[in-house]
Amino acid sequence: MGETTRITRKGQTTIPQELREEYGLEPGDTVVWEDTDDGIVVKKHDRTEARGLLAGEMSEDERRAIAEELGAEIRSKRDEEWTVE
Repeated sequence: MGETTRITRKGQTTIPQELREEYGLEPGDTVVWEDTDDGIVVKKHDRTEARGLLAGEMSEDERRAIAEELGAEIRSKRDEEWTVE
């Protein structure tokens, strides 16, 4: 059986550090909660899923590259905002 965590009054819980490290989850990442026949499954959101008008016109590699660039830019800007001088 896996690790257990409590749910706060606000409905929040902590993903154990070992799992965050194993699956590359970082602050600001999004997870998807899925209701399955076996219970709740939590997965890292796949940032390569395109939802724009050009989604059908790009290859999977192109979408993945753009998603990685945008993700890196967003994380960089987020980190700059949290940097204390």
